[in-house]
Amino acid sequence: MAQETQNEGGVLTRGEEELREPEEYRVILLNDDYTTMEFVVTVLMAVFHKTFADAQTIMLDVHRKGRGIVGVFSYDIAVTKVNQVHELAKQNGFPLKCTMEKA
Repeated sequence: MAQETQNEGGVLTRGEEELREPEEYRVILLNDDYTTMEFVVTVLMAVFHKTFADAQTIMLDVHRKGRGIVGVFSYDIAVTKVNQVHELAKQNGFPLKCTMEKA
């Protein structure tokens, strides 16, 4: 936290501030019995800008393991990505779920 001090000329100056890296969050897609594999690949490419090959690999993790880590982002970006996935799924009639957790 910054501390304000006055120097001899009466001017307020700030002491050094401690800067920290923002916390990071993993964004995770969860498996369900209704969302198609093709739609999951489409979402991964559209929302997360994954290549087709990377999207297929993550989709297979979701399918086989029940969940797949899509990426690690700052809090605001992670929230935005989760919301984008849910909106796309809703628009297309799929129950695809996406969540985030601290990395």
